[in-house]
Amino acid sequence: MIRVLIADDQDAVRFSFRTILGAAPDIRVVGEAADGNAALTLAKEQLPDVALVDIRMPGMDGLELTRVLGEAVPATRVVVVTTYDLDAYVHTALRNGACGFLLKHSGAGLLTEAVRAAAAGDALISPEVTVRLLRELATPSPAEHPLTDRELDIVALVAEGRTNAEIGATLYITAGTVKTHLANIQQKLGVENRVAIAAWAWDTGHCTPRRPTRP
Repeated sequence: MIRVLIADDQDAVRFSFRTILGAAPDIRVVGEAADGNAALTLAKEQLPDVALVDIRMPGMDGLELTRVLGEAVPATRVVVVTTYDLDAYVHTALRNGACGFLLKHSGAGLLTEAVRAAAAGDALISPEVTVRLLRELATPSPAEHPLTDRELDIVALVAEGRTNAEIGATLYITAGTVKTHLANIQQKLGVENRVAIAAWAWDTGHCTPRRPTRP
């Protein structure tokens, strides 16, 4: 069971997140806080696996909370969930140790997937944020690689910010099969998570999936 702490100063947002996560059989909300200081106290008491943290909160803001949690409760993985997708926020959040950055309108599926990814030691960033950040990388240059055509299709869709379910639907395979492919891709490329896979795709020019066909 993945234990989650929600930190957001808006009652409606906390209720929404609690409802979404409560519908997942493998996730349990163990605490809620309306400001950064209260969230830190709860995290020390509850030791959650994942903390969903808003940026703009009274007292300690979410960016500082992310940094402090990394020092005080290092086992807790932080996913920043906010309305604001300013590059400065994204960069600071990731630099302070966040393993995910979601916009609040990303949807229930992406929220639960981000929690699961964080708990598994992976990372997930909202698609529109991912694409914008990765396009800041250097001009793509072709490179030798050990990936199959199917794996390249998955890499390209990851670079677009697609979830496992969306990739599976596009390629006519199950989300479980996508997860297996991603594990193989990470091993072959020597990277740790899907954000690094997306970065590799943009850096090497493998950002356009082939026309999908049924297996």
